[in-house]
Amino acid sequence: MSQDGVSSGARSSGPRFLVVGCGGIGGLVAAHLFAGGHDVTALTTNTRIADAINTKGLRVLGENSPGTVRGRALTELSSGTEPYDYILLATQPPQVEEAARGVLPFLAETGAMVTFQNGLCEPRLARIAGPDRVLGGVVAWGASMVEPGVYERTSPGGFVLGRMDGQPDDRLYPLAKALSSIGETIITDNLAGARWSKLAINCAISSLGALGGDRLGALLRHRFIRRLTLEIMTEVVLVARASGVKLQKVSGTLDLDWIALSDADRMAVASPSLFAKHAILLAVGTRFRKMRSSMLAAIERGRPPAVDFLNGEITSRGLSLGIATPINAAIQAEVHALAANKTPPSLGLCRALYERTRSLVNAPFSIPPPPAEADPAALDPEIPPPPRKATASRISSSSLEL
Repeated sequence: MSQDGVSSGARSSGPRFLVVGCGGIGGLVAAHLFAGGHDVTALTTNTRIADAINTKGLRVLGENSPGTVRGRALTELSSGTEPYDYILLATQPPQVEEAARGVLPFLAETGAMVTFQNGLCEPRLARIAGPDRVLGGVVAWGASMVEPGVYERTSPGGFVLGRMDGQPDDRLYPLAKALSSIGETIITDNLAGARWSKLAINCAISSLGALGGDRLGALLRHRFIRRLTLEIMTEVVLVARASGVKLQKVSGTLDLDWIALSDADRMAVASPSLFAKHAILLAVGTRFRKMRSSMLAAIERGRPPAVDFLNGEITSRGLSLGIATPINAAIQAEVHALAANKTPPSLGLCRALYERTRSLVNAPFSIPPPPAEADPAALDPEIPPPPRKATASRISSSSLEL
């Protein structure tokens, strides 16, 4: 730490990192890597963010933060740039494929692209970089950019790392070690299960957060918001199970197999089961009350929302599998209307959506049991199932419990 309170970090001789995207997630990841003395470069197309980082450093607010850290941010890479061992993609999902194509020439031959996006982006990147050069990172925490170069962590948590084909990969271990300063980092042989669990959470929280225009704590105080959340997650569970995915909790978060609505839940006015599920969501809202939808932030900046990568994944996959997903479809359409400035975000908008969809959720359904084993090939026909299972490894001691 220097005399002015700004950490510069001593450069290590370890792997080279490129963080692509300096919004909430990318900025906080870059700050921790800089603070840890790693060889890291931040890349952003936003000149205001780059200028702020280069002149003032990256400032992280909140508990257990590295404070203000000196770092380097670029708006483009020159042709003579030394290759990177890890390219950490932290853009919004709609920009991830373009970003990956732009930085592919700077990926080391034995390096890996790591997708931190919500949704199911690994197959998209595999078609660009090749399946053996793509690793997945499920982010189980939240952050926002308060102003260019200034970041606030809005919820605790860590990462789940792995490959979509479930096979072990030696590149995961140095990556996990580097990220462990941010939170608990787990290496799993069931990344698909973790991805789908996080997808269910994002389909509800990020999309409803965009429509409601408020932070998670305020929204989940309302029973109809919690009911929509349960219905959205239930549809995701249905599609995941039909796809052969064994859901895996993300760093101790919601057990989606348990929280999915049964036929009895859906038809009952009140029951012990419903009470327990609503209570869990209330607890989530309390613990993550400061969390704000990144989708809403994208819309406010005039960028396309990631709804097609979240709820849209469920509607399209549900259609191909013959599974009705009316709530996710309604959410998807409403977010697009919001992004087109046809309606402003508000609690009233969510209430109107709730009332309008009651006729769509009356028919009972039977949820199939979870599969005994995850099937990575169900996510992408080009990915073969793993020949053997890998052993999960834990890197640090903190946890996220809901």
